[in-house]
Amino acid sequence: MQNLSTPLLVVAAALIRADGRVLMHRRAFTAVHGGLWEFPGGKVSAGETAEFALVRELSEELDIVVAERDLAPLGFASGRTEGESSVRPLVILLYTCTCWKGEPRCVEGAEIGWFDPAMTDSLEMPPLDYPLARQLRAMLAGIS
Repeated sequence: MQNLSTPLLVVAAALIRADGRVLMHRRAFTAVHGGLWEFPGGKVSAGETAEFALVRELSEELDIVVAERDLAPLGFASGRTEGESSVRPLVILLYTCTCWKGEPRCVEGAEIGWFDPAMTDSLEMPPLDYPLARQLRAMLAGIS
């Protein structure tokens, strides 16, 4: 059995507008996976719950206010970190959110955009965002 380090826990949100479009965030070109589209979010810090961390990250990245009660867990993806000096396990928890205060704007990163969930496969994304996008599409297909 291989001894692995504790996984890095990351949270992300699929912000869904009334018209069904989902917000995607383009990473800064100087960052790991620079220029790729992803669901907004970030690392869970020590002492934070996943939901608290996601509310914090959405405020920092998009300048919006989200209540923890408005986050609905959807799924996850797991793999390994890339582009760092040491490789470690990574788990991304994806939540959906249809209610927030403020108009999302790109505070951190390169840009944001609203996309039809069916089009997310055509976006260049980090590897773990593809299974998250598939989970989102499956959930939305079940709703329609």
